[in-house]
Amino acid sequence: MIEQVSDMPPVEMTVLSGFLGSGKTTLIRNLLERSDLKRTAVIINEFGEIGLDHELIESSEEDLVELSTGCICCVMRGDLQEAIERLMTRQKKGRVFDRIILETTGLADPGPILHSLIYNEYLKSLVSLDRVVITVDAVNGLNSIKTFTECQQQIALADIILITKSDIDPTDVDDLKHELKRINPEAFIYKSSSGKTEVDLFSVNGRQNDKVFEDDLHENSHHHTHSDLHSISLRRKKPLRAVTLTLFLETLAQVLGQHLVRLKGIVYVEEAPATPAVIHGVQHVFHPMSWMEDWSGEEPETRLVLIGRRLSLNWMEAVLETIEEEVSQTI
Repeated sequence: MIEQVSDMPPVEMTVLSGFLGSGKTTLIRNLLERSDLKRTAVIINEFGEIGLDHELIESSEEDLVELSTGCICCVMRGDLQEAIERLMTRQKKGRVFDRIILETTGLADPGPILHSLIYNEYLKSLVSLDRVVITVDAVNGLNSIKTFTECQQQIALADIILITKSDIDPTDVDDLKHELKRINPEAFIYKSSSGKTEVDLFSVNGRQNDKVFEDDLHENSHHHTHSDLHSISLRRKKPLRAVTLTLFLETLAQVLGQHLVRLKGIVYVEEAPATPAVIHGVQHVFHPMSWMEDWSGEEPETRLVLIGRRLSLNWMEAVLETIEEEVSQTI
């Protein structure tokens, strides 16, 4: 383990995932050639997969490649922590970078990686999870979603979804976008062609909280269904006591376990009515709650989205009401 970098803030990390053949390699190769990303480090699985042109490579070590553009590529032959430590060792020696992009394999569930980045205190001192970007193939995306659980899992954990290869076969893009929204109504969805995106991935506010409710959530609680993944949303005008919220999240984690893939939302808390509480959960673990400055002119209300398997909106509402009653009786 390297000596902790105490005099520098954590480096922002973007996690890039997507099913096999969805265009991750093309996207990364395009990003690495951008002059404005020269202070970027990239963690990949194998250098051979990235398909870098020889003229881009400046120098090479066993697990590190420096590019003529200024980027550093690091191969993740061991675990994530080892790869980050190798980069931080280079950082301490003066090879400064201000962003890390981590590419997962096409069959990877990003969940365990996100857990490590959110809950491992040592890793949190080195890197800060910024956003999760998922590539989805416009040509084969619908079939991949239908056939492979891994593809659904990746989409459910996304902050930003890139529809790739839409220039090859644009006929199914609208249907694919509809399915993506049904699985993950909170994600930003953009198109990408030949590795070039219609927006700058790093200027988009990928973790913008109120985007969750922009398009697909309406006045009443509702849910969508796609394959074995469900998206359930809930709105409540009445504020929740902080202890009620804590017990509710604990119950969700205990009962739903691995069936809960993602939870995201803002909560109207009785003890702090002017500042919405922001909650995020990856699978059955929730990371520390944060607070927005205000409601930005909107009427205060709790708004939650859960994505997972075997979810029941009626059960969720009943659990919340039961906890509220029990808490009220004890106060």
